[in-house]
Amino acid sequence: MQQVPVKSSDKAATPKMPGQIPYIIASEGCERFSFYGMRNILTVFLMTSLLMSMPEPLRAGMAKEVFHTFVIGVYFFPLLGGWLADRYFGKFNTVLWLSLVYCAGHACLAIFEHSRNGFFFGLFLIALGSGGIKPLVSSFIGDQFDQSNRSLAQKVFDGFYWIINFGSFFASLLMPIFLKQFGASVAFGIPGILMFIATLLFWAGRKKYVIVPPAAKNPHGFLSVVRTALLAEAPGQGRGGLFLACAGGVLALGSMFLIPGISIVAALCLALVFVLGFGGVGAWMQLERARGIHPDEAVDGVRAVLRLLVLFALVTPFWSLFDQKASTWVLQADQMTKPEWFQSSMMQSLNPALVMILIPFNNFVLYPLLGRMGLELTALRRMGAGIAFSGLAWIVVGLMQLSLDEGNTLSITWQILPYALLTFGEVLVSATGLEFAYSQAPLAMKGVIMSFWSLSVTIGNLWVLLANSSVKSAAVSEQIKQTGISVTGFQMFFFAGFALLAALLFALYARTYKLQNNYRQAG
Repeated sequence: MQQVPVKSSDKAATPKMPGQIPYIIASEGCERFSFYGMRNILTVFLMTSLLMSMPEPLRAGMAKEVFHTFVIGVYFFPLLGGWLADRYFGKFNTVLWLSLVYCAGHACLAIFEHSRNGFFFGLFLIALGSGGIKPLVSSFIGDQFDQSNRSLAQKVFDGFYWIINFGSFFASLLMPIFLKQFGASVAFGIPGILMFIATLLFWAGRKKYVIVPPAAKNPHGFLSVVRTALLAEAPGQGRGGLFLACAGGVLALGSMFLIPGISIVAALCLALVFVLGFGGVGAWMQLERARGIHPDEAVDGVRAVLRLLVLFALVTPFWSLFDQKASTWVLQADQMTKPEWFQSSMMQSLNPALVMILIPFNNFVLYPLLGRMGLELTALRRMGAGIAFSGLAWIVVGLMQLSLDEGNTLSITWQILPYALLTFGEVLVSATGLEFAYSQAPLAMKGVIMSFWSLSVTIGNLWVLLANSSVKSAAVSEQIKQTGISVTGFQMFFFAGFALLAALLFALYARTYKLQNNYRQAG
């Protein structure tokens, strides 16, 4: 392993693709097969096996709650992984050790197929392992580039996202068949084997990687500057920012104990949202008070991060819609006609198949064509458009649900259109967002900022849990019934409007966002 410190010198060089990239890409392909292989059969397994003791009317709601709680965990633990990597162990070591935890989680799913506690413990280990490495692998790829070859980075991030969906495609197609034909132990065991292979592939490239060491403890780091800004007094000025941050803390405690009907995981995530949201706004209001105590570049860096987190927050509605393709859309597919051999969850294989088509199509056809027409699709424009396309997909799904609720028969092939719209949005948001998040993150905070990008997925799934909890209220359900639309149909149109509003706000905010270039210097 090459211990490469961050240097300030910038040497001109012909862009060259790092030779160690294939190890990371191959490892990621296997890891994604393992993750999506278990994830895409999770709802079906819960409905048909683990939750069979529950009354049938409650089973679908509980399966959705378990699924989205698991996804929340997967995208919450990146905060832990990013912090450990940036402060203590570095990205390589953190990824390697958490990958072994990940393997243990898969083993639990295969062994404890009839034990709810054992199975849920396996889900916890997978959430910890998968979530912990999630921001680090993508930022580890970014570490292999510098200013001399950063022009190749977006192509590699696109390739990285392509291989993710290559693994996801075959997992989505094959695992439902294995679950039906061979049972849960085999269906959950095969992803575990692939995860072990992924770990070996990642380890095999250890002597070729560029290793950016963990940052030393910095008295002028992000949290230190925020703390100073909130606590410092300024003559003749109030302390509105501190008051706002404290209000966020009070609301966080309230969400833990006073909101009925939500799970402990949802309550914890909502508490985190209050702390980050109110604390971030409060720090922004008083940030100038940190100047003189901390260097100007540290204060400016914190302001840049806070601006970036606003963008991440506006992406959360997209993830609310995207991740429900593995829950709400699967349950809708159960109501549709299909060949006897076709399982509803197999429809999800369409998503990665379309990704593998759209990424090269966009890069080699669509983007150059729009460029010749004088339309520059910047990263922020792509992401805003992607959020809007997800909203359109859910309008289509909602119209289909209205037809099903009226007793009409619909073929499952109708879901191809919303899958195409949602996947196009995914390519614009997620594939673009990986490189964008890395490029905007300060050098000492790559892991943590990529963790916040992953946290946007957690918060997106939190909105789903809160929406599901709200419709459990008899008063809310009665209000929805008076509209003449089913609860499911109403929620679909609600989420569509949620995404379209977010797309509009994202576009307005992006117009004032100042782009950063935070790749390490060549050397």
